[in-house]
Amino acid sequence: MKSIHLIKNLLIILCGNFLYAIGIAFFIIPSGLITGGTTGIGIFIHEITGFPLSVFILLFNILMFFIGLLFLGKNFALTTLISTICYPVLFHFIEPYSMRFTMTDDLFLNTLFGGICIGCSIALIIRVGASTGGMDIPPLLLHKYFRIPISSSLYLFDCIILALQATFRDKDRILYGIVLVLVYTIVLDKLLMVGTNKMQIKIISEKPLEIKERILHDLDRGITLIHGQTGYLERETEILLTVVSNRELYKAEKLIHEIDENAFVMISRISEVQGRGFSSQKEYVKK
Repeated sequence: MKSIHLIKNLLIILCGNFLYAIGIAFFIIPSGLITGGTTGIGIFIHEITGFPLSVFILLFNILMFFIGLLFLGKNFALTTLISTICYPVLFHFIEPYSMRFTMTDDLFLNTLFGGICIGCSIALIIRVGASTGGMDIPPLLLHKYFRIPISSSLYLFDCIILALQATFRDKDRILYGIVLVLVYTIVLDKLLMVGTNKMQIKIISEKPLEIKERILHDLDRGITLIHGQTGYLERETEILLTVVSNRELYKAEKLIHEIDENAFVMISRISEVQGRGFSSQKEYVKK
C-alpha cells in the first residue's frame, strides 16, 4: 500500500510540474507577461543576458535545493527534489511547441489561463506534501532563523521580482502581470480548501437530547453538549455543537427542525477539521 501511495504522489507531482510548464510556456512567455518566483527571475536574466530560461531555472533550483538540504534538512530536501528537476526539464521540451502553436493573442485570456495553470499546479504539489522548490526556500529560511512570517516574505520577494521585470515591459503587461499573481494566488487558496472545509452547527433547543440522539444515529456524526444559560430569562440550557460535511448540512437542518421547529440554529463554515471522522478513521466506543 505504501508503494502505491508513493507512486500516486509522484504522478501527482509530475502532473503539477507539467501543468506549471504548460502555463508558463503557452501563456506567460508568448504574451510577455511578468510573473513571480524563480520563473520571474529567469525572465529578467533572459531579457538582460539572453541566458536560456530553462537552464537558468534548473541551475537556480539546484542551488536552492542544496541550500535547503544544508539548512532545512533531508526530509524537506527530498520533497523538493522532484520539482527541482522536473519543472525546468519539462519546460525545456514544451517551450519549442509553444512557439509553433499559439493558444491566443488576447492578453487577458493569457493572464487568466496562465494564472489558472500556475495556481492549479502549485495546489496539486502542495496537497501531496511536496514543495515546488526554488523561491519557496528563502522565505522558509527567513522564518526559521528570524521568525519572519512566510507569507510576508513571499509577497516581498514577488514584489521585488515583478519590479525587476517591470523595467523592460510596457504598462499594460505590468498591470496584467499583477493580475496574474492575484489570479494564481486566489486559485491556489481555493483549491487548497477543496475537500477540507466543513460546516459547524450550534443548536439551542428545548429538546437537546432528542436532537443529539438523531444526529448520532441518523448522521453518524459526533456531537458535544455545552452547558449554558439564556441571557434574558437566565434559564439553564444545553448548546449542541457538531460538525458535518457540506452534503450533510441539508439533512442536518431538516432533522433538527423536524424535532424542534423553534430551534435556534447557527451555521458557520470552517476551513479545516482534524480528528476522527474527518482527518482519520472513525472509532466507535461502547458506552
